[in-house]
Amino acid sequence: MKTVNPFVCDDLFCNLSEARLVEHALARREGQLTNSGAFVVRTGVFTGRSPQDKFIVHTNTTDKVVWWEKVNQPLSEAHFRSLYQKVVDYLHSRLAFSQDLTACADIRFSLNVRVITEFAWQSLFSRILLREPDTTTLPPEPRSNLIDEPFNGFKILCAPGCMANPQDDGTRTKTFVVINFDERVVLIGGTQYAGEIKKSVFTILNYLLPQQGVLPMHCSANVGLHRSDTALFFGLSGTGKTTLSADPSRALIGDDEHGWSDHGVFNIEGGCYAKCIGLSHQAEPQIFNAIRFGSVLENVPVDPSSGEPDYTSTEFTENTRAAYPLEYIPGAVRCAMAGHPQHIVFLTADAFGVLPPVSRLTYDQTIYHFLSGYTARVAGTERGMSGEPQATFSACFGQPFLPLPPTTYAAMLAHRIKQFNVKVWLLNTGWQGGPYGVGTRVPLLLTRRMLEAVLTGELDDVDLVSHPLFGLQSPAGIDGVPNEILNPCLAWHKPADYQRAAAALAAKFRENFAQYHGKVSREVEDSGPLG
Repeated sequence: MKTVNPFVCDDLFCNLSEARLVEHALARREGQLTNSGAFVVRTGVFTGRSPQDKFIVHTNTTDKVVWWEKVNQPLSEAHFRSLYQKVVDYLHSRLAFSQDLTACADIRFSLNVRVITEFAWQSLFSRILLREPDTTTLPPEPRSNLIDEPFNGFKILCAPGCMANPQDDGTRTKTFVVINFDERVVLIGGTQYAGEIKKSVFTILNYLLPQQGVLPMHCSANVGLHRSDTALFFGLSGTGKTTLSADPSRALIGDDEHGWSDHGVFNIEGGCYAKCIGLSHQAEPQIFNAIRFGSVLENVPVDPSSGEPDYTSTEFTENTRAAYPLEYIPGAVRCAMAGHPQHIVFLTADAFGVLPPVSRLTYDQTIYHFLSGYTARVAGTERGMSGEPQATFSACFGQPFLPLPPTTYAAMLAHRIKQFNVKVWLLNTGWQGGPYGVGTRVPLLLTRRMLEAVLTGELDDVDLVSHPLFGLQSPAGIDGVPNEILNPCLAWHKPADYQRAAAALAAKFRENFAQYHGKVSREVEDSGPLG
């Protein structure tokens, strides 16, 4: 890759380096440096994505293609035009920052992305999470009007201080994330949370890549040190996707977004975006050491005298985040590509204490659980707070980012699994011995041991025990893992309480999957919990 030369154009600082962006961010008092050199910011009211304020522009092209039933809200072309002009005028009225970047490590599917941001730290974030382009794919410089001029790719205009008027602009609130696939433009306003930039690119590629025969996936990926056994880890936030893929005994390909083509697996991004609540050097040394100069911390309190981040604090949010370049992880795959996977692991954090910690899935169970995308969230955000968990079902483990129907991606996954004879596993990193507030979370050390048994083939020929309600096939024993961990019922004080909890969770699965009745095979429908 070639470094794009920095320049100034139309009151924009373009393609500045990490060091220059940090200089600007400090001078503008956008945040501060920690004792390790990471740049830490507060994102204001929004400390996470705002999915209810995300829109896709409704056009003749998107009308019959986009999955309008669930997460994708339409915005009219007229409202987009009005909002676009508002954002452009806003950015023209102040000094801003632009980065010319790309998505997709495999250049056969590369997408040019120009990110124009109000804040220097968001420009740094974009530079971390996306990839530096080959300069031959970009238009020559200087440009006359960088914000308005045509661009061979997608433009993301991020203006947190620009507020929508719901009555005039067709939005729900003052906050908006709008994707126009025809105009190849993304508008972001009313929120400083940088994850909106990252996930907008992923949504775009979830629309474009299937048209090229590539399966976009919300998963992390790593490969054995001999580069012959790729593994994928699907999962929602908090299930261990980033933590488990950052394994010193394996090489990291990426922590969150990948494509699977006829040639193998490739990372969509150039960096990682890890939850860092409870982060410690002892438990996650690779991630801990990656948070240094050139990385960004969001909403992590910092000691004013020492500059030490407090990763235990939920003062601002539980969703504290760290963005850092992929190469900050020792031994990461430099090309961010690898061969076809041998193993796929679906991660869930079952806060009801019901599911076994590790199970081998059949082909039909794979499609069922992929479409279900189950995890559970706890009721409270304060550490130690108990409460009733909430079941969360997110199709394909990434429903907010799916512009196409989930069955489109499920069919592509099914084809790839059959084509390459991939083994698929369900790994529960959640609770045992009772629900959240009663039981305890499966220790990370034991989860790593079970994952090691999966990836090394240790479980390929062991005896399996079938769960009487969910039908999941779990190993009867794994060296180093207590039986009461492998069999969740044994960890509960009263088996009858476990049976009631399991029946309640099974009912939630069946209720959610009813939306796919008649859209998948009968075998897939019947591979869920017994009714």
